Amino acid sequence: MTSIPTIVEETIKKKPFLESALIDGLINLSSLARKIRPEVEKYAGREVNDGAIIMALNRLVPRLELLSQIKFQKIIENIGDIVVRSNLADLAYVNSKTLFNCQSQLLERIDSQKDVFCTFSQGVGETTLIVSNSIVPLVQDIFKDETLISKSNNLSSITIKLPAENSLYPGVYYYIFKELAWDNINITELISTTNEFTVVINDSDIHRAFSILMAVKKGAAI
Repeated sequence: MTSIPTIVEETIKKKPFLESALIDGLINLSSLARKIRPEVEKYAGREVNDGAIIMALNRLVPRLELLSQIKFQKIIENIGDIVVRSNLADLAYVNSKTLFNCQSQLLERIDSQKDVFCTFSQGVGETTLIVSNSIVPLVQDIFKDETLISKSNNLSSITIKLPAENSLYPGVYYYIFKELAWDNINITELISTTNEFTVVINDSDIHRAFSILMAVKKGAAI
């Protein structure tokens, strides 16, 4: 028979926001016990009183704090360069048979230009281009026959290089992005590869976002 503390721990670990709030001491344990009691009783196969759940939560919080620190310390310590770019624009187009050819033409035209930022992010029905403001007229000319969905200016990006082992630890992105969310910073676009990710945000938020991510890198925000 599975013990109540084990069931409570598994219940909490399935809810990362809840786990984080517990570690930060932001949740009333009595209220939480009442909230999760139906789920705990379901897995326990018997009635469980709030007191037993509260006791399990009290014992769980210190373990969560320790596991969280151990889990992410190695990742955070090995975060690589943080690169900031400004003067960017975001253009989204409907996917088409000719869109890839337009992308190829654009890359050929800017191949010799230094300090020009250009990246593509293709989804199921649309493709987003994040480019330097200086080449927006060129993009609009090459893509003139494509269907433009949206266009945004006054954007900046922050690129963070992660250690290769980041993919082995669930929740790495959550623990980084939650710091931006707590400070009410809106992410316009997110570009991700295996070992790095780029957040695109409004110019007005760039200084706060950079400070937050630097704090994460130093281990101060987590």
